[in-house]
Amino acid sequence: MASPPTPVHRGQWRDVRAVFSDVDGTLTTEGRLRASTLGALERLRTAGVRVVLVTGRPSGWGECWARNLPVDGVIAENGGLYFTRRRGRWVKVFAQGLAQRRRARQALLRNVERVLQTVRGARLSMDSVATEVDIAFDLAEGAPVAAGVADQIERLMRARGATAVRSSVHINCWMGEFDKLHTARAFVRREWGLSFPRAQRHFVFVGDSYNDAPMFEGFTRSVGVANVRRVLAELPVPPAWITRQSEGAGFEELVRAVLRGRRA
Repeated sequence: MASPPTPVHRGQWRDVRAVFSDVDGTLTTEGRLRASTLGALERLRTAGVRVVLVTGRPSGWGECWARNLPVDGVIAENGGLYFTRRRGRWVKVFAQGLAQRRRARQALLRNVERVLQTVRGARLSMDSVATEVDIAFDLAEGAPVAAGVADQIERLMRARGATAVRSSVHINCWMGEFDKLHTARAFVRREWGLSFPRAQRHFVFVGDSYNDAPMFEGFTRSVGVANVRRVLAELPVPPAWITRQSEGAGFEELVRAVLRGRRA
């Protein structure tokens, strides 16, 4: 049995150079980005700490965040693609090649249509129209979906060869051998020219839900905001650290700890 996460305030954060962060339920508070959380992102940038968002949200959201928030990159659609700045311009990089991506998308849409026809109560998220790689079924963002419906969606999608995993708001589904950690590793290697296994001791990941599980496992310095407690028992590897506060306030708590460590 894994040890319970250690409170963030007991950690040593002096040598943190980059923060990778989930968005829903981690940066956001009750679905909104608070001014104080945006201020925390700004303080990280001022201190020279890089920030990369890692989310299940669509490509369309990722581009908007990349262009408008103080971040160094956005990994979207659970690792299906990322946005990065090269020579002063934002570019989009996919986890799969064009031919593979087209085949996967066609298969995914067929599978999703089958589930919508089969599972009573299943419905796509409102923002699925802005996706390029994965598709999301609504879980808790609109009217809450019954647990049995969510379980059935996951079971049917997995039986048809898709990955299906819950976030705090959606059930994200995709075809392909990638996830948040796979693309985070690629981002660090391609965009920063660093070996992830060597450099990740200087990185922190913070998240809150099931689809963050690969990141909790892959980052030595993994942090859960306090609301992660609702899924701790179901995570294959829990985060190493945990904040006292939930959602955006928990992210801000982590940022304060990181900045105090850098000043020490």
